[in-house]
Amino acid sequence: MSITYSPKIVEHFTNPRNVGEIPNADGVGTVGHPVCGDVMRIYLKIQKKKGRPVITQAKFKTFGCTAAIATSSIATELVKGKTVAEALALKNEDVAKALGGLPPIKMHCSVLAEDAIKAAVADYEKKIGRTEIEKKLVEEGREHEEKELLSRRDPI
Repeated sequence: MSITYSPKIVEHFTNPRNVGEIPNADGVGTVGHPVCGDVMRIYLKIQKKKGRPVITQAKFKTFGCTAAIATSSIATELVKGKTVAEALALKNEDVAKALGGLPPIKMHCSVLAEDAIKAAVADYEKKIGRTEIEKKLVEEGREHEEKELLSRRDPI
């Protein structure tokens, strides 16, 4: 089976932005997909600006396919300069749209990117003594798993 990728996906795969680790990152989020084997790790540096936590740097390390690397790359671009609250509002559909769309069989990569960003924010929040986001993300993770399973069902 052949998969066709948009030029923007190919660009972010062949020239990914923000690859690497951030030493002493304020938040690190790691997520994986048990079926395809993709693993994403997002690193965030966060600083207070006008009293609000802002993502000043975002990097990633991803083991995965073309779409996994491209979604990691674009996700880090999308959250840089955003507040933590804005980063938490990022949805997998935003990631896919920023890449010019993803093939349906690869949409799970955008879900991983969303989840990795949120996991990194939750790690940051936990380090500063706030755990409510982490609890919320556990529930959202269950919803994403259900969404993923339903997307893989054969149409009737």
